[in-house]
Amino acid sequence: MLKLHTNPQTSIDSNLDRPFGEDLGPDLLSGPDAQALRLAIDEHQRVRRPRFERFWSYYRNPLRPAMTNSATSRGWYSLAQEAGLPRRITGRGTSQAAMANTDDRTASLREIVIENDIGWRLHSMVDFLFSKPIQIRSTAADAERAKVINAVLDAVWEGSGGIALLQDMALLGHIYGHVDLIVRRTGARGPKLPSKDSAAFDASAAAELVRIEPIEPRRGVPVLDPSDYRNITAYAIHFDRELNTVDAEAGDGSAIGRRATQSYTEVLTARDRVVYHGDDRVEWEPLRGFDGRLPVVHIQNMAQPFAYEGLGEVEPLIPLQDELNTRLSDRANRVTMQSFRMYLAKGIENFDQRPVGPGQVWSTSSPEASITSFGGDSDSPSEEAHIREVREAIDKISAVPPLASGVVRAKIGNLTSANALRITLMGVLSKTARKRVTYGAGIARVCELVLAVLDDAGVLKTTPSERGVRIWWPDPLPEDTAERVRAAEAKARLGIPLDRVISELDESTDDAGIM
Repeated sequence: MLKLHTNPQTSIDSNLDRPFGEDLGPDLLSGPDAQALRLAIDEHQRVRRPRFERFWSYYRNPLRPAMTNSATSRGWYSLAQEAGLPRRITGRGTSQAAMANTDDRTASLREIVIENDIGWRLHSMVDFLFSKPIQIRSTAADAERAKVINAVLDAVWEGSGGIALLQDMALLGHIYGHVDLIVRRTGARGPKLPSKDSAAFDASAAAELVRIEPIEPRRGVPVLDPSDYRNITAYAIHFDRELNTVDAEAGDGSAIGRRATQSYTEVLTARDRVVYHGDDRVEWEPLRGFDGRLPVVHIQNMAQPFAYEGLGEVEPLIPLQDELNTRLSDRANRVTMQSFRMYLAKGIENFDQRPVGPGQVWSTSSPEASITSFGGDSDSPSEEAHIREVREAIDKISAVPPLASGVVRAKIGNLTSANALRITLMGVLSKTARKRVTYGAGIARVCELVLAVLDDAGVLKTTPSERGVRIWWPDPLPEDTAERVRAAEAKARLGIPLDRVISELDESTDDAGIM
């Protein structure tokens, strides 16, 4: 287990009440006990980050300006997913002579077609999970106490970004397989809230003391307990940031120069937070209010047994995405070659220097002269069937059919009821239900940490038993209000208490605490 080195001249306990900035506290990146942390950062930069960069590029598929004299059919730009195409299509890394021996097409005439089937599927998954606001409700036994806690939690989540925060969290989890949330204490103490009266305080005061922040996995570096991969002993945020200064060592000879960069490292333990700019320790503060726990909540997109990282949505789709782009590019090249008539001329002088068009006349004295036309588009059933089967394989692996994004095809049948629509979208609905388990548990742990911080700050005193929450997830499919009213009437006729029926009916339309 990692044991972070503490400066022997500086006692953390003795500095809890010392003004911030007077002492920079322990140096967590020096000493023999910090080797595990440095090793984790180094392995993350060498192994995990390049892999995560590839996941992001396949999701985002950004447009990039093409290099001068590069082999691209578009001329001025290329797309990230072109990296997965074979050399016979891209021409990259292959000499013209080698291409002439393996293919009858030149690099300048090659058609490259990229259809990003990954991006819209991830957006559909996020929409099914967090397109509508969720409701976080306290499980405190006292009803008035629960109202106070609900108002405070709603204010904290809303102040941290609200529904946009949840969507960003879900998008990062879908891309990389996991996402980490950090609970930051932004103030020391605030106004104390009444413990009973839910209408006598401004819950927004709590949002000024606590902030919830998602950390992109490309920057987050966990240090795990060797005996339990689920236990994070330390956490680092490491990346290179651009500065508003000129790099004196650039030496590129330009009049303006190159922007300087600097590494930023923030190390979190259960007791300390230390910030480094490069190798210089510039900030330290003790962490209070988390009951001795690391203020980091790890959320797997979908649970993966015996592994820290969860199951993402991009990784299994990359091979099929490459295959789809390859076949679409092959089809584009075939259409280009066959959509125009080509001519084979024999015995006609200077035929290649004359245009082919209406009113053109050629003359020759050769009795063997002839002009033969060939080409023209023709059907290729096997090619179309292969592309269709690749698309269906992507549908099965992702569990997101085109219908989920609003593309209605005749083969889906007659969707005359909500049940028929649910059966058609059974795959994505089942996957969404699985994700609610992991994301819901993570949100609950974040709420527990938030309440612990507010308790320590004296803003809202709570006991550990009062920090539990339950999450209400709305139906991702459109709801029929008339059908819900009829169901409520049927429950009332069966003898279910009227107040409970009304409460269940109001849950889907209650705007209180929308995040």
